[in-house]
Amino acid sequence: MATARQLTTFHLDGLQFGIEVERVQEIIRWQPMTRVPLASPVVRGLINLRGQIVTAIDLRERLGMPARENELLPTNVVVRTDDGVVSLLVDEIGDVLEIDDETFEQPPETVRGTTRELVRGVYQLRDKLLLVLDTERALHIAGAGADRDA
Repeated sequence: MATARQLTTFHLDGLQFGIEVERVQEIIRWQPMTRVPLASPVVRGLINLRGQIVTAIDLRERLGMPARENELLPTNVVVRTDDGVVSLLVDEIGDVLEIDDETFEQPPETVRGTTRELVRGVYQLRDKLLLVLDTERALHIAGAGADRDA
């Protein structure tokens, strides 16, 4: 008997990504941010989420994609990680999909660079690939670049 997985989907630069529903705390529209001096460029800033200070990571920057057009405001996908809550800035939120685990595949050779390093695998949907993001890896590597020598 096949097992199914539920993934929250979102879009970045025309690609569709997914993360496990269990990791998602909430999805909220764009929030004003406080910049963090000397932080890695992937750290877009800090948001106040009902009194909790949450780091906002720009996934476009993290994945080496072109910058978002200024008039397009990102959506916050607030996820729970081993180190606490973090907001992932995405272009657009998608649906929650239930996908058969038997259709999970390794990323194809056409997925390259940083995206390949941060994607666990893919699901072939009817009209496109769903790239499964490894949130822990994406955030761990992002945090490592934030420390700089004085």
